[in-house]
Amino acid sequence: MKNISFYLLLFTILSVVSCKKDVLNLGTEDTTSETEKEDLDEQGLPKIEFQAELPTVTNSLEYTIDIDQWDIPNDGTDAVKTTANLQAAIDWAHEEEYGRVILPEGTFLVGEDVNEIYQGGIEVHDNTEFVFSEGAILEIDTNNKWNYCVMSLDGDNIIIRDGIIQGDRDTHVFTPRESDGNISHDEGHGICVWNDSNVVLVDNMIIRNTTGDGSLVLEATDVTFTNNNIYNNRRQGISIVGGIRVTITDNEIHHINGTSPQFGIDIEGAGRVDEDILIQNNYFHHNKGGDIVNTSGKNVYILNNILEQGKGNDYIDGPLVSWHKTHNVIARNTITMDTGSVNGRLGYIQYSGGGDKGHNRATYVHDNVCNNCGMYMYKSSDADVRRNKFYGYFMAFSDFKNVTLIDNLVTYSEEHTNLRYCWSYRFKDATGVATDNYLGDELQDLPLTTTEPYTMQCVLDGW
Repeated sequence: MKNISFYLLLFTILSVVSCKKDVLNLGTEDTTSETEKEDLDEQGLPKIEFQAELPTVTNSLEYTIDIDQWDIPNDGTDAVKTTANLQAAIDWAHEEEYGRVILPEGTFLVGEDVNEIYQGGIEVHDNTEFVFSEGAILEIDTNNKWNYCVMSLDGDNIIIRDGIIQGDRDTHVFTPRESDGNISHDEGHGICVWNDSNVVLVDNMIIRNTTGDGSLVLEATDVTFTNNNIYNNRRQGISIVGGIRVTITDNEIHHINGTSPQFGIDIEGAGRVDEDILIQNNYFHHNKGGDIVNTSGKNVYILNNILEQGKGNDYIDGPLVSWHKTHNVIARNTITMDTGSVNGRLGYIQYSGGGDKGHNRATYVHDNVCNNCGMYMYKSSDADVRRNKFYGYFMAFSDFKNVTLIDNLVTYSEEHTNLRYCWSYRFKDATGVATDNYLGDELQDLPLTTTEPYTMQCVLDGW
């Protein structure tokens, strides 16, 4: 994500010139490749052929941590004592083979000085359902470390539910790093799903106020987040840095702000495998960088989400961003922008593949509603775009091979009547097919072919 600002700045320059120096490009030859071989559902979308395995803790033996017996403060004081004694109680319950461990009411302040850059919290072991009682809060103590995990998961088959996990954002000491003076301190996490922890469920949690991410998924498999409220974290809501079969459903992720990239969900494997990811029925709003960005994920389904810029929030990237050669199915989402981003008012943008214009699987964009925003894909290939509604902004393709445009609607912006020329469907060097697409009530003649690249005359004229 460190290079994203360059692309955003570059696109801003191109976008501002809009109709005057339109740089929007679309493909050339027909490279249908694997698209025709996809197993499609009745809406013409690839079927979801994966499902994250959910943990099953069959051991019904239950233990409520006895804070008096273990001498555990629950008034938000004495982090050293709380950490040691609470961890001892959790370890003992695991050794005694309790399947369900309950944290009683109270504020448990934790924090262990592990090394120069890492502050430790609490570890939960395999085959455990860890439940917060009503009013139970697990909070990291004020520290000056680059990294921390308020709760880290150690093992497989773990459930975390019904509580509050809180970072030290408001009191954190941002000590400059000796090597370069950097004070990002962007690796402070609420829940860490790592160390080969697999088959994990995080359910009905509030995760807030961390210096980094609400949750970090690092090289884990079969991880599910559902019904959580994740907010006011500095870097991301959820970061997937190597994840296979990850499901994120029915969460509210909002007010992510503070240090780049500042997305609700960031899929960014950095050389690791990110594959079979479902992001569905979530509500995103007031996230500074954007709501969902996929830099590395394959077979990613983004379905039925609400993405809202939110009043007073200035997006950096925009609601929905994918990078070249990721695999995306984007369907039935509702995206609303108020003032736009450095990319303009683009609800969905696929960043360029640079000189490599190929793609290895189609991007599907179906049945989305984009309020006060549009979409743009460039220097790539293979997109299937159907039945979308883009109110008040354009749909654009640049240096793009093999786009299918069917039954889409674009409308003019009432705020930009002077830019109506070359405003609606915009192409440069694009190949593909287009039928039944409308600008308002008017059917548009979009003369795409599978063999000859098409560029709009207004682009050639310099608009």
